Amino acid sequence: MAAGSLTCAAGVIYSNQAYTWTSDSVIQGEYSAYAPSDTEIVSTYSAQPHFFMPIEKQWRLKNDISMYPRLKSSSRLMDAVYNLGLDEMVNAVEADTTLRTGKEWAGVWTRDVSYSIILSMAYMQPEASRISLMKKVTPDGRIIQDTGSGGAWPISTDRMVWALAAYEIYKVSGDKKWRDYIYPIIKRSMDDDLQVAYSHNGLVHGETSFIDWREQSYPKWMQTADIYTSEAMNTNIVHAAALRILAELSAELDFAEDAARYGDLAENLTKKINETFWMQDKGYYGMYTYGRDYLILNPRAETLGESLSILYDIAPADRQKTISQSNPVTPYGAAIFYPQIKDMPSYHNNALWPWVGAMWALASAKTHNEYGTLQAIGAIVRPAALFTTNKENFNLDNGDIATELNSSNMLWCLSGNLSLTYRILFGIHFEKDGLHFMPFVPKALSDTRTLTNFPYRDGTLNITIKGYGDKIKSFKLNGKEHSHVIPTDIKGVNNIEIVMADNEIAPMGVNNVANLKAPLTPITQLSYSPEISEEAYNNLLTWTPIEYIDHYIVIRDGAPVAETHSTSFDASIRGEYQVIGVAEDGTQSFASDPRSNQKVIVKEMPNETTEMTSDEISYKPNAPITGFYGAGFVETDHYRDRITVEVEIPENGRYAIDFVYANGNGPVNTENKCAIRTVTVDGMIAGNIVMPHRGVGNWSDWGLTNPVEVKLDKGVHKISTVFLPQNENMNMNTNHAIIDRIRLTQLTGK
Repeated sequence: MAAGSLTCAAGVIYSNQAYTWTSDSVIQGEYSAYAPSDTEIVSTYSAQPHFFMPIEKQWRLKNDISMYPRLKSSSRLMDAVYNLGLDEMVNAVEADTTLRTGKEWAGVWTRDVSYSIILSMAYMQPEASRISLMKKVTPDGRIIQDTGSGGAWPISTDRMVWALAAYEIYKVSGDKKWRDYIYPIIKRSMDDDLQVAYSHNGLVHGETSFIDWREQSYPKWMQTADIYTSEAMNTNIVHAAALRILAELSAELDFAEDAARYGDLAENLTKKINETFWMQDKGYYGMYTYGRDYLILNPRAETLGESLSILYDIAPADRQKTISQSNPVTPYGAAIFYPQIKDMPSYHNNALWPWVGAMWALASAKTHNEYGTLQAIGAIVRPAALFTTNKENFNLDNGDIATELNSSNMLWCLSGNLSLTYRILFGIHFEKDGLHFMPFVPKALSDTRTLTNFPYRDGTLNITIKGYGDKIKSFKLNGKEHSHVIPTDIKGVNNIEIVMADNEIAPMGVNNVANLKAPLTPITQLSYSPEISEEAYNNLLTWTPIEYIDHYIVIRDGAPVAETHSTSFDASIRGEYQVIGVAEDGTQSFASDPRSNQKVIVKEMPNETTEMTSDEISYKPNAPITGFYGAGFVETDHYRDRITVEVEIPENGRYAIDFVYANGNGPVNTENKCAIRTVTVDGMIAGNIVMPHRGVGNWSDWGLTNPVEVKLDKGVHKISTVFLPQNENMNMNTNHAIIDRIRLTQLTGK
């Protein structure tokens, strides 16, 4: 473990080449932070020159935190960092008893507040947590997907994390009224997702959970419809956990058929996650599948997903330990994903977010990885001390706050800060049958700690824990030996004394790595080459050379077909082609934009026009609409809810149906007016298409929907786009787009 040490010197808790953490200070090169007391942190840190966000050099307790659990240990710094979390938590509770996202981020965001609740707000701010979740429900009782890429849901599909947070509150409180409130909301939302957001192979379409700045984590060629087509590992894990919760709540409420149905769906999705994303050679899950007609796996590690797979037991027990030892960890902590994108600035790319780091710490503790847990805790203590606040994110190259966007007093980061004390060092876990204690104390953090005034249902707990290890030697409740579970009906003030066994924890590894940047993405073209073939279709694949590339991998129809040092390839076999650049150390670039020379049937839409008349248009065209094929286009909205085209299929086979569309009802990066339609073939549902917005008023900016794969026999077929109730978006008023033409691509590779 050359990258760090558990016992580098007297008083040192953890040290590596980037920083040193002691009981009362953090030292990073020329800078340091120390705690004169448990209510004050002083820092000498200076940000990069000319960075827009100032550094606060000192934190002093501002709010009354006496009503919250009080931590006392021999480490002034850890006590101060904990109290900093409490102080900023008080700041985060708004006048309307909702939880503010951050100093620079007003309001309640579904994913932000949900992950915060899972980490610690369920028990630290139970009422504000409930009210915040209730704010994220539509009038018809469905979970709100925050505004986002291309118009929110179903481009982004991680809203089901609401279910995980709501269930956490139920485990904390045992409140049956809350259970009865959340159950139909979770069920309606999941049922809509099952119809619109799930792919034909049983996985969930859509964007990575929280990593939602498109080019920060996806190749530049991917448009928002491509992001819908993709399948994100962490979002799929959120859905699998939500399905399990739905099955459990259904059983508890005596809905036996629903319990069986959702239980089967959860089991099937878990199986698909493990089949699709697991990379045996790397020892962790890949980040997402992507492409168009054929999907491939992005082999990057992604820390939130790896953590959730452990915390929610999506990964089998043996894989959990493997992930804990294999997920890459840089000197400043586990990156959001790894390796980084070379030509992207720091935000999600090339960054560490402390709340994700807290999830990784919890996952490391669950797998009993002592070194990994200590390292993960240090990655949260370091920035909290040096920046005297719970910042949102940090540059992975130098640990600085100079990223594309940042904020102090971030809700999910302060929630992660507090979770280290409650869920790791004191091992507090809320379950329906009681409060379970499973402390995990690395030897370097051996101490006598007290946590007084900790609320649990109708009782108050004063907890003392002594020693270190992952085994409990003695557990006493009010002076008497007791099981490690406190019952739900406990009342009054109770004293808990835990003595750890001071046992040596079985050693496990950590994958300490340098911060690596992946190669740039190749840019490809398909062109006709008579030297290769006299057939009149594109059959020469070429691409731009990339500096420092060792070789290229050519992919056809989602599978590697060649490795080459050349920048061209004979593509005379019809298919969908991509190219990946591979550096000398084996690091891969993104795959290039898919290029297809498959046979394509193109058909105009019926009753075309060149003028829009819908009442649902949010932004008028910037100029006359141009660029369409044929006579014009057709409009679709809540009232023009069915468009049918007759298409003649020349031969039996599998086809990908997509549409050329425009949607100028919103910007690419926000709002919630994604148009959604169900596709039917001869009256039978075949799948769904999304038509995300492509820019405010950009009605001449034409793009492709996601493909819907179908098996068609030779002959004439009626293909329709239909607006069904499950196609309602988050806006509910504007569900509008224009469609230019339909395309059917023959899939010879399937």
